[in-house]
Amino acid sequence: MDNNDAAVTNDTNRRMLVADDDPAILRLIATILEKDDYTVVAVRDGREAYKVLQTDANFTAAILDVVMPHISGPELVRYMKAEERLKRIPVMMMTAEQDPKLSSDSFSAGAVVFLPKPFTTAQLQIMLQMLIGKKTE
Repeated sequence: MDNNDAAVTNDTNRRMLVADDDPAILRLIATILEKDDYTVVAVRDGREAYKVLQTDANFTAAILDVVMPHISGPELVRYMKAEERLKRIPVMMMTAEQDPKLSSDSFSAGAVVFLPKPFTTAQLQIMLQMLIGKKTE
């Protein structure tokens, strides 16, 4: 696989922020996105995602786990929606939890789509199309 770092400077509209505390899920999503020519910034929890967003708002979209240490997905989305430079970034939330309240919390925080785990590559790609399709609104 080639080094995607060079793509950051010349193709800023194919960058994804992915936050999940499960390393296997993080690697799976990064692999799928990289095959689709995205540059992926992968972080292991909400605090790391928050730190990235404080200095870098240049993302096509964000894919966040709902339940993460330090800062939860919905908390992070609320922060993003309150920041002028971050509110345009569409967010996909995902979780393995079965609690319907988590998806409603995610939507009320500002998430655009919700992906239950486990998911297939096709499901992730379909949700991503829905997510990025919404970006122009």
